[in-house]
Amino acid sequence: MLGFLKTMPSVSIHLDDVTWKALERIVRARSRADFIRRAVREAIRNHEYARIREAYSRQPDSAAEADNWASCEKFEA
Repeated sequence: MLGFLKTMPSVSIHLDDVTWKALERIVRARSRADFIRRAVREAIRNHEYARIREAYSRQPDSAAEADNWASCEKFEA
């Protein structure tokens, strides 16, 4: 067993048959646990981004505080 897994909390979930079968079809190349960890991280990140967007929509930057995007570099992930 991997050493880092010993310190990780665990979660037990129940899936309906349709969801289980769909999960099994797409995770053949990697483990279910890894897939679920990644999905949870993505959901958390999406939630945080939504909170940030909502905060900026309630109180946007003033024109003086706004960044000048005219000469920004291309972002590549």
